[in-house]
Amino acid sequence: MAVKKQNGPIELKRLDIQVVDIPIIGVTPLIVHNWSEKAKRQMLEKQMKGTKLKKEPKDPQADYEASLYRFTDGRFGFPAGGFKAAIVGGGRMFDGLPMTHLKMALRVEAGSEGLIEIHGEPRMREDMVRLETGVADLRYRAEYPEWSATLRISYNANMLSLEQLVNLVNAAGFGGVGEWRPSAPKSASGSYGCFRVKTEVDV
Repeated sequence: MAVKKQNGPIELKRLDIQVVDIPIIGVTPLIVHNWSEKAKRQMLEKQMKGTKLKKEPKDPQADYEASLYRFTDGRFGFPAGGFKAAIVGGGRMFDGLPMTHLKMALRVEAGSEGLIEIHGEPRMREDMVRLETGVADLRYRAEYPEWSATLRISYNANMLSLEQLVNLVNAAGFGGVGEWRPSAPKSASGSYGCFRVKTEVDV
């Protein structure tokens, strides 16, 4: 059914949606921390205020494996939403690119699993952390010392030029993605997860 107003039909302006693949290279190691099934179960138990189960012995290898984001076919990945948030946040570095507009101007494409493939070999890292109670604890997570990815981005060319988009992605890399990144809300010393746009010089 056509949309009509009192004096005639309404003209729908065509969105100029373009798609581009932008390759990126990690500048600093990427730390990932997926929610493990154990962590989800413990959170649910706390919220339900049920009987608290006895604390399980720490298993570094299991914690490391659980921290990885994986496709169902075993490939390593990272949430596309994390990259979009970084790109939108990169708008702070440019005049005339309000974050409210950027949220609607682009989309980082991902399949049904919501992940961007990460190329690199992960390794286990051990970190000392302090819980909200003040108690010190050890965390075992995955880290990619060297990594790269390709971001497939759909964007509205009526709102954003290709040059602006590429520069936004490059700026996003300065704030980084993942754990202990410079742009993390509660981190003043983060330096991980930074990246830059791959150029012809890198080929």
